[in-house]
Amino acid sequence: MTAHVITIGDELLIGQVLNTNQAFIGERLSAIGVRTVAMTTVGDDIEAIQSEFRRAWESCPVVIVTGGLGPTHDDITKHAVCQFFGMELVSNPDIRRRVEELLSRRNLPWTPAAEDQTMVPRGAEVIANPIGTAPGVRISRDARHFIVLPGVPYEMEEMLTRSVIPFLAPLIRGQAISHRTLRTTGIPESFLAQQLGDLDTLLQGSSLAFLPSPAGVRLRITVLAATAEEAERRVAEAELRIRAKVGKYVYGTGEEELEDVLGRILRERKMTIAVAESCTGGLITHRITNVGGSSDYLERGVVAYSNVSKTELLGVPPEIIATHGAVSKETALAMAEGIRKIARADIGLSTTGIAGPTGGSLEKPVGLVWIGCADPSGSIAVKFHFGEGRTRVKERASQAAMELVRRRIMKIV
Repeated sequence: MTAHVITIGDELLIGQVLNTNQAFIGERLSAIGVRTVAMTTVGDDIEAIQSEFRRAWESCPVVIVTGGLGPTHDDITKHAVCQFFGMELVSNPDIRRRVEELLSRRNLPWTPAAEDQTMVPRGAEVIANPIGTAPGVRISRDARHFIVLPGVPYEMEEMLTRSVIPFLAPLIRGQAISHRTLRTTGIPESFLAQQLGDLDTLLQGSSLAFLPSPAGVRLRITVLAATAEEAERRVAEAELRIRAKVGKYVYGTGEEELEDVLGRILRERKMTIAVAESCTGGLITHRITNVGGSSDYLERGVVAYSNVSKTELLGVPPEIIATHGAVSKETALAMAEGIRKIARADIGLSTTGIAGPTGGSLEKPVGLVWIGCADPSGSIAVKFHFGEGRTRVKERASQAAMELVRRRIMKIV
């Protein structure tokens, strides 16, 4: 089964809004064995929308459209759908009741915009929107399915996951597909590929996609097989072979973030951590506290940006900074040891560096970061060069810092 994904909106074409819907839809379709063969973006022009509908409907059994279902003048997708299929817009009583209840809970009045949200093409299957007012619709004809969803990402994602994927999955016959994603960090994509070696020998019929990001590289294993059991078995075997090659760089699977994995490790070992951040500006603490229940293991986080704050808050001796500089091995060690002592935590973690775009020198260029870690086994400071781009430097430093802690706890070298 193949699919054509159409996203609608002028804001997508001019770059005002990042089009995350395409990636989400493509990934979810792939997971159930639907191959996306085209993704197109169309502006708020009814003729252009109609033309794209025609092209997609003639070429693929599944068409998924997002965007243009709101109540404003430029939301014309419903009208385009009605014209394309020869339908009329009618008010749906179930949707009306739901919108009325939603507005009542929010103490908002009924408006023409609310009335517009109750309108759907007559004869279309309604796709409920559990977290918004704009419903989706599905039109099925001759084993072909035209699916229209809102463009608001969190609404679209909920509706696709809850309604669309469960509808499409049973339609896939004659093959089973299984995916598994391994999350790696601390190694560039090219080095990872080199360590994996000959992929044909490694994968034995499965496929592998490299998905790099500033935080690391995701390795997505895909297997097509006659049965779900066979697909799962072959994915598991491929994973074992990959881990045998690059296992020390794999910190998790699926949608796990490093902060999830680190938090689980700390909780299981009943360990606490305290963080002293300079160049990362609180990003490590922010990521750790993104995990529910992180108060079980995070004792405190301190942003000690100035030299004075490093001394006053963390007890870094002024002479260390004067002799070696704020961005140095010695300062990173003193920060980690200081926060660990003050917080009485099992682990003290620190970052100090030059995020840029200014402040660098030949000796200490932009992107230089020292990460310190103090724990019961001793103290260590590791030097990193994360390149340029202030946000990227902070992201990479936060990832490397948490990975350093993970590896020390797990005794991975």
